[in-house]
Amino acid sequence: MPNRLIHESSPYLLQHAHNPVDWYPWGEEAFAKARAENKPIFLSVGYATCHWCHVMERESFEDPEIARLLNAHFVPVKVDREELPDVDQVYMTALQAMTGSGGWPMNMFLLPDLRPFFGGTYWPPEPRHGLPSFRQVLLGVHQAWLNQKKEVLENAEQLTAFLQEQLRPRPGALPEGLHGEALASLLRAADPVYGGLGGAPKFPQAPALFYLLTLAWLGRQPAREHLRLTLRRMAEGGIYDQVGGGFHRYATDRVWRIPHFEKMLYDNAQLARVYAAASLLFEEEVPLYRRIAHETLGYVLRELRGPFGEFWSAQDADSEGVEGRFYVWRLEEFRAALGPEAEAAARLFGVLEAGNWEGVNVLERRYPEATLREELGLSEEAYGAWVEGVRQRLYQARARRTPPLTDDKVLADWNGLMLRALAEAGRWLGEAKYLEAARKNATFVLQNMLQDGLLRHAWRQGRLRPQAYLSDQAHYGLGLLALYEATGEIAWLEAARRLAEALLEHFWDAEGGFRDSLDPTLPVQAKDVHDGPYPSGTAAAVELLFRLGALYEEAGWQKAALEGLEAHAQALVRNPLGHAGLLQAHLVGSQGSELAVVLPSSLAQEAARWFLPLTTLAFGPPGSLPVLRGRQPGLAYLCRWGACRMPVEDAQALKEELRALYSG
Repeated sequence: MPNRLIHESSPYLLQHAHNPVDWYPWGEEAFAKARAENKPIFLSVGYATCHWCHVMERESFEDPEIARLLNAHFVPVKVDREELPDVDQVYMTALQAMTGSGGWPMNMFLLPDLRPFFGGTYWPPEPRHGLPSFRQVLLGVHQAWLNQKKEVLENAEQLTAFLQEQLRPRPGALPEGLHGEALASLLRAADPVYGGLGGAPKFPQAPALFYLLTLAWLGRQPAREHLRLTLRRMAEGGIYDQVGGGFHRYATDRVWRIPHFEKMLYDNAQLARVYAAASLLFEEEVPLYRRIAHETLGYVLRELRGPFGEFWSAQDADSEGVEGRFYVWRLEEFRAALGPEAEAAARLFGVLEAGNWEGVNVLERRYPEATLREELGLSEEAYGAWVEGVRQRLYQARARRTPPLTDDKVLADWNGLMLRALAEAGRWLGEAKYLEAARKNATFVLQNMLQDGLLRHAWRQGRLRPQAYLSDQAHYGLGLLALYEATGEIAWLEAARRLAEALLEHFWDAEGGFRDSLDPTLPVQAKDVHDGPYPSGTAAAVELLFRLGALYEEAGWQKAALEGLEAHAQALVRNPLGHAGLLQAHLVGSQGSELAVVLPSSLAQEAARWFLPLTTLAFGPPGSLPVLRGRQPGLAYLCRWGACRMPVEDAQALKEELRALYSG
């Protein structure tokens, strides 16, 4: 007999629809039951491709005795963290305050008024490795609820007060050397041998990579050197799918070898953008970076794109109940797929008889390719064709395996990240197919996910959820702006403008900065400028308003962006790694420029191929935008906050103007 989750659209909630637990979705029905029966809420938060969520479901939520305890003493509520990121953010902050760490599944106990008082992550079915069993936890919380109600209420009050303090904006003065200090802080966390920031587990941290890319473009040599090292090491390692393209979520080790095998849309969108941009900045690395960008975008277009141009959220780490099974190889499987070429290919991909992880091989590409090419006696062109042939045969052999689950939920902000990647890679690399995919995505999202002036967060199989978040308006707005910059089609820019107006109307907080959510039921207001795996909603909103404010000559938008930035000045100074998205937005606001090219002009197409991370492009006939008013056709105007340098009519002169502006 299915529970209430059978009526939901989230793949994660549907995975739990046949548990014996009497699950409720997040909403008033569950809250009313908790109030009426004076029971605590058991809130369990996860997502469809979460390995330990699957484990806990099999061990505990399908266990009849545990289900009996949950149903008798609690109101069990299931939440997809990707569908309701504000719920996840508020209670994850609470969990980290209680325990010093977090993760998923996140399991929290709440008062009927939704204030948290206790929580944890994965609990095993029996005591293990110093962890109590889930049954012990449930019985302990139930006894505390019956016999220690005063202490429970005091804990909830203290925790809620702490949350309100944690999420309070902390304005202050931004130091003159902000970005020098930020770079120094990032490099203190840098791995000088294998790249990346921090140790194991090692995440790509794409917002920080793009920030380093911008600093490298501005001439900061340490940023350049560390970024080159990181991009090469990631591309060589097992975190990158050497057969099918695309990046796994993170590496469990320092050397990027053994990944946590799930693949997320947001990682692949951002990393494709980083590698595509880096191919324009690092001349000596062009073939590698361009290959990774094309293969990553190819993976997304092949495996995460829906029939209408929408992009799905993720692919699971598990298949047939085993993490990584779809991706790993035994030597005999490798030989069966490749025949006589297996020996050379095994050197290329680091395949060992004993395996490099739990008796199997995660493919890497660390063997010196020049050496292998010489051993095979092949020209560069013939070697490239040989490698691609090997990859294709491995891909075909792998395709006969049971694939991991794909979460086909469509999220507006994640689609915005992908839209931006496609639009920018399309113009940087001259790939029309990326621009066409971007147009199709923009058409789908604007037709199906825009309701009453706000982009709604989640859509699946024709069902649109009502929630709308700051991140959706801001990230999709940046994607639409990028599509305009790539095509010159003003309809996309106008759509971005409308989203900017909506986020100012609905998400601006008079107490300072932006709120993330419009949900009034949460015990504290969701307002977090810390980057997760992609820039915060505030970072994206600030960047969008700076860029659009310049094109539309809207001083009020730029003022709101600056205030939104300054509301969190202390966070920028104290924790640069956690706020790389906001630091990037600050660079746009403090050192940004506008390049207005008045059509007709041959400069428009050429300038669109350049990597200009702090410059917003405007192409159009005279007067089609405020920034193009009073401009002469055929000329390009490089401006900063309305102050323009001398107009130019050829590419070389324009490059000199850019050099003069950014070397001063």
